[in-house]
Amino acid sequence: MARIVILGAGIGGLPAAYELRSSLGKSHEITMVNPVDTFQFTPSNPWVVVGWREPEHIIVRLKPPLERKGIRLIVSTAQAVKPAERVVELANGERLEYDYLLITTGPKLAFDEIPGLGPEGGYTQSVCTLEHAKTARLAYETFLKNPGPIVVGAVQGASCFGPAYEFAMILDKDLRKRKLRHKVPMTFITSEPYIGHLGLGGVGDSKGMLESIMRARHIKWITNAKVKEITTGQLTAVEHDANGKPVRDHQLPFSFGMLLPAFKGVDALMGIEGLVNPRGFVTIDAHQRNAKYPNVYSAGVCVAIAPPEPTPVPTGVPKTGYMIESMVSAVVANIKADIQGKPVHATATWNAVCLADMGDSGIAFVALPQIPPRNVTWTKSGYWVHLAKIAYEKYFLRKMRIGSNETFYERYMLKLLGIMRLAR
Repeated sequence: MARIVILGAGIGGLPAAYELRSSLGKSHEITMVNPVDTFQFTPSNPWVVVGWREPEHIIVRLKPPLERKGIRLIVSTAQAVKPAERVVELANGERLEYDYLLITTGPKLAFDEIPGLGPEGGYTQSVCTLEHAKTARLAYETFLKNPGPIVVGAVQGASCFGPAYEFAMILDKDLRKRKLRHKVPMTFITSEPYIGHLGLGGVGDSKGMLESIMRARHIKWITNAKVKEITTGQLTAVEHDANGKPVRDHQLPFSFGMLLPAFKGVDALMGIEGLVNPRGFVTIDAHQRNAKYPNVYSAGVCVAIAPPEPTPVPTGVPKTGYMIESMVSAVVANIKADIQGKPVHATATWNAVCLADMGDSGIAFVALPQIPPRNVTWTKSGYWVHLAKIAYEKYFLRKMRIGSNETFYERYMLKLLGIMRLAR
């Protein structure tokens, strides 16, 4: 009997638990460790802020479906990972021995790297977690009583740009619905070298498409920006040229701000030689395994991926839902092969398929593979993307509630995108 420990019950970890149980049967022990007793559908957080979703609609209680699958749930955090000993020490005092470890923790949010950044002791909001979205909702409701300038964006080192664009457009739509948009100047600030870079070197005409949308919605932007500090009602940033040299200082007043932070690895992983890089991301081979500790696998935002190109201001690489699902499937196939004494062989596709909601429209991005040069590069906009994102939310939440190991993108989204591509 193999003992498998999974750290993190997010978009990577929970599907991995279900898929492992389906693939391996009930003869092996699977333990899930998560800081809270719920799965939270992070892509819906921007909708929570403006009141388009209630928090209880985008969570799944973990215990019932995991118990039905014979998967143990421990509500705690990893305090120390000791791969040489094959042990994880938990904050609740438990010590878990494992044969295989799957790290799907997601990131630690590096708000502390910029003075005044973030909702916990800072002056800006976040949509990175449901708790952050709930806090941002209260701030937004206060803002609506006395509207003023808004700043939205992603700071230097950030690797998740899509939610920043989505949130800016959702705010624009919501303010127009409330007949308040004319009172709210909006600025988008980003470390990307140009609008639509997305940490991927652009996808098709993402630059022209997003710039056009932002012009139509009267959203100004600043690219190649490093945020220096944030104080009450003011953001200080430095704009850089293509060579990375400072060219202009910006003082941006704001009444409401949402900035995505840079990511790094969780505390339990930091500094483990051979397991993680200097930022604490897990280094993996083509089979999602760590080279030094081949019984340790990782998937999702916590894996180390090199940027596709150098940028004047540091940017990271996003990991989309489709990428994460393909990583998980590769992990499951390889753990099963290793248990059976066979060579590991499965690799993730590392393709990017992204649905960006624009409030009353949307953009679909397809990059196959994620890093250029690509076999397929495709973008398409329209209200159907907004509807597709809603369908994704409903499908994925249902899948997590019933414990399904179906692959959403292969069964549904790629077919839909293929139909839309043929219909161009």
